[in-house]
Amino acid sequence: MRYAVWALVAGLAVAALVSCQPQGVKQGPEKPRASGTGSKASEPLLLLDDGEKKSPGSAGPVADNGRCFVCHLNYVQESIAVVHAKANISCAKCHGDCDAHIADESWASGGNGTAPGIMYPREKVNLFCMGCHPKDKMSVALHAAFLAGTAKEASCTDCHGKHRLAQRKCKWK
Repeated sequence: MRYAVWALVAGLAVAALVSCQPQGVKQGPEKPRASGTGSKASEPLLLLDDGEKKSPGSAGPVADNGRCFVCHLNYVQESIAVVHAKANISCAKCHGDCDAHIADESWASGGNGTAPGIMYPREKVNLFCMGCHPKDKMSVALHAAFLAGTAKEASCTDCHGKHRLAQRKCKWK
């Protein structure tokens, strides 16, 4: 039994060393992925290069959402997350930089996870989005019914991306 525990610990240590790639080391060329954001098919959605991350056609760095994507892999190619990351706006800008949420794995075993620092109920999504995207900067032609209050799509996330979960898998503590 004692050797089984040591073998397990050694195996986990080897797996951790193999999976963790030091900064500045490349394992080979990354294959291009198709983008759902209207850009060239050969352009990756998020740049995962070493050093200063730059977005094609962008002058600035790309936000690093790696801590979030460990669990929320469904947002790696989600359009709102991609567009904001390319503008160097990370998940933490909207949802807070919550170490307790990131460290809590209790939801995986059926427990109630720790909520992110900031979450928005449906009725507050538009107010938050419009803090950075005010009405005077929206395309009037595309948002006429929304701005008039006559659109069936009542929330920014009804049209933009698939950022709202259809069904939450856990309840927050």
